[in-house]
Amino acid sequence: MIRQCAAGVLLSVVLSLALLVPPGAPLVVAAEPEDRPSMPALGRGVFLIASPLLFDPNFRETVVFLCDYGVEGAMGVIVNRPTTVLLSEVLPHVTVLKGTPHLLFAGGPVQPTGVIMLFRVAEEPPGTRKVMTGVYLGGNLETLERLITKPAPAETFRAYAGYAGWGPGQLEFEMAQGSWATVRADPTKIFAQDPSELWSELIQSLRGPQVIRLEPAQMGR
Repeated sequence: MIRQCAAGVLLSVVLSLALLVPPGAPLVVAAEPEDRPSMPALGRGVFLIASPLLFDPNFRETVVFLCDYGVEGAMGVIVNRPTTVLLSEVLPHVTVLKGTPHLLFAGGPVQPTGVIMLFRVAEEPPGTRKVMTGVYLGGNLETLERLITKPAPAETFRAYAGYAGWGPGQLEFEMAQGSWATVRADPTKIFAQDPSELWSELIQSLRGPQVIRLEPAQMGR
């Protein structure tokens, strides 16, 4: 189930890639009192949490950080699938990566041979796009090299092979089918938390009656 996002939404991302890449029980919104929180609307800077019964292997037990969203579609990166591949092996021309332990993450099934970077920095680097406060998407080599050699406190990055993309109306349809729930994104969960624990932790937070409930009986309706 590889999703394709509209070209207009991804233009700036595709341009940035050239800098780096060398040749089902649905989740159901519960009836909730006015004083209880609801799931945030789709938009930049939210997490998409895969339903426990979303069995598509591309997105099984994934957390997607939504980086762009609009009438032309949506795109994001899976933030909880680290690979065993060293980033230095993927980007051998970036010499400062040699000998570092940075791993490549599997960002999604679209253009899996491309590399997308998320930076956590205080100021927006050139050639990137702001996703949320302090988090930027792009492929700025100077920023990457600085974060490896002279990072400021709390500054970091992650690299993703590929991305997840949706055309117009596709993500909304999947939300209506109960494939995803939304949670406000937290940069700490992207850059610092053990990715193997992220999906299960967020699913547990969603099981509370104040947010959603799981209703297997609705399968097949």
